[in-house]
Amino acid sequence: MAFHTINGRSVAYRLLGSDVNPLIVLAHPLGMSQAVWDDIIPALLPRYRVLTWDLPGHGASQAASGAQITPADLAAEALALAELAAAERFHFAGTSIGGVVGQQLIAEHSDRLRSATLTNTGAVIGNPDLWNTRAGRVRQEGLAAMSEEIVPRWFAPQAFEASPALKAGWCVQMGRGDDESYAQLCEMLGRNTFSGKLSGKNAPHKVRVQLFGGSEDMATPPATLEALAAELDGAPLEIFDGVGHVPSVEAPVLFAQKLIAVLSADLGDGVA
Repeated sequence: MAFHTINGRSVAYRLLGSDVNPLIVLAHPLGMSQAVWDDIIPALLPRYRVLTWDLPGHGASQAASGAQITPADLAAEALALAELAAAERFHFAGTSIGGVVGQQLIAEHSDRLRSATLTNTGAVIGNPDLWNTRAGRVRQEGLAAMSEEIVPRWFAPQAFEASPALKAGWCVQMGRGDDESYAQLCEMLGRNTFSGKLSGKNAPHKVRVQLFGGSEDMATPPATLEALAAELDGAPLEIFDGVGHVPSVEAPVLFAQKLIAVLSADLGDGVA
């Protein structure tokens, strides 16, 4: 793990693989960390350079400042790290709030993207009342206390059956996060939507987008992904059966295969 200062705040990141390979930037879900990508990175490294990072107050990244966090702020982190990797253009994949980062990149920085894979996310996720209520509770009760309530929403029941320690492990990880950063990100999701901002019909740089979701996802159910696909001019969508909110953790082999297929469609990669 390495650290880079972006807008006065220390950001934890990993940059793995050969610098001759195309770069893919991976953005993790709210309340988790860049560790969600650990099980798919080995499948990516033979063909791609991989960059992951921790969102504000998550993992080993410094907590947010007092200013409101915006999707543009998070996209700026992705762009700054891509520049650190000397990548003018890059592939992007993001889950949940990581997918919101991807939507910001599509809307404002499409010329930097080779492709965008968005999973378990939406142009609209939840509603302002839901997010503002959660932000208030986190500030009052703390992430450690709320993790037992939130973490089970991330995974399909089959995931806990296959790995009984999964819930406890991610509760510990979530509980170590910064309460205020998490609360600010909740409020960001309540304030910002991408409805009407993602159509590429008139954009100078059309981005190739692939959407994935989970049949058991309670946070961003298939209907949310279907609405996002419509916002993206009918972008292809595949729903993974029996998977919840975090396919890179629940079904890493399947997800890696699907992601590599998306990336390989870029003729510029030189991959058959």
